[in-house]
Order: sequence, then C-alpha cells, then structure tokens
Amino acid sequence: MSISTRTGDQGLTGLLYGQRVPKNHPQIEALGACDELNVAIGLARAAGGRPEVLLPIQHDLVALMGEVACAETDTARYLESKFKKLDDAALSRVDLAAADLEARGLRFDGWATPGTGPLAAAFDQARVVARRAERRLVGLPADAGRTVRPVILAYVNRVSDLLWLLAREAEQDLLPPSD
Repeated sequence: MSISTRTGDQGLTGLLYGQRVPKNHPQIEALGACDELNVAIGLARAAGGRPEVLLPIQHDLVALMGEVACAETDTARYLESKFKKLDDAALSRVDLAAADLEARGLRFDGWATPGTGPLAAAFDQARVVARRAERRLVGLPADAGRTVRPVILAYVNRVSDLLWLLAREAEQDLLPPSD
C-alpha cells in the first residue's frame, strides 16, 4: 500500500467516511491546524517536555481529529463507532495538569517574551498553534456548517492554557531571582 493515493491531484481530499472536499475547505483547515498542534507538542516533548503530560494530549488530539474529519452528516455514525472519542475525562486531565502547575507558584509578569530557552520556546510555539487550531474549530459552524462538540472547543482552549504554563515552568530555572 502506498501513501500516494493520487486522488488529491485535483485539489480535493477525503473526509473520514469518503466525502470529498476541497483541500482549502474550512474543515480541512481545522484538521491541519490540529495536526500542526500535535506536531508542535511532539517537538516540545522531544525537546525535554513532560511526556507524562504531553503524550496523552497527543493521543487525545488524534481522537479529536477523527471526529472533526467527518462530514456533518456522518457525525452520528462516528459517535457510534469504536473510534476513541474526546471526553470529559480528557478535559479533566488537562485541567488537573494546569492546576498542578498553578499550585507551584510560577513567576510571571504580564505578557511572556518567548525565547528564554529552547524548551520554553517550544511550548510557546505549541501554544500559539493551539490558539490557531481553536480559532479554526470555532469557525466551523459558520464556515462549513459543521458543528463541534463543546468538549472539543474547551479541550483545545485548556491545552493552550496548559502549554502557556508549561512554557513558564520551563523558564523558571533560566530567569534571574526575583527581588
């Protein structure tokens, strides 16, 4: 089996159950942004980021993308399928990780200035990609008539917050002591 299907040469691509849409379709843009987020999180993990936090998020993103990859008419079919679905437990894991970081009393004043160190910069890069993915997902109902379950929107929003906190944590040992 080849990765090259030769079915996209005319500018179309397939959704999960076979419907064809243009490659610049809002749903494909949202999927691409989520895929970029998964890669950015993988880069942060490869740079020394916390695999116990990041790897489950990457797995959750695959589940999220599966659902978003369905046409609106196939949503019920997907939700009834054996595929893993993003759920409240996934959202709770992200919330708990953020609460754990917040409880550590991380230092930050106002806007972050990314670049204090490679790991912090990787987390900040992942954070801005998460915000882009969130914007694409929020726009799907108006842009493509594709509803998005609230847990998906909440999840991507909270992942972005968590990535911001992870970036600040990565900076802590590199910042001068506060007065």
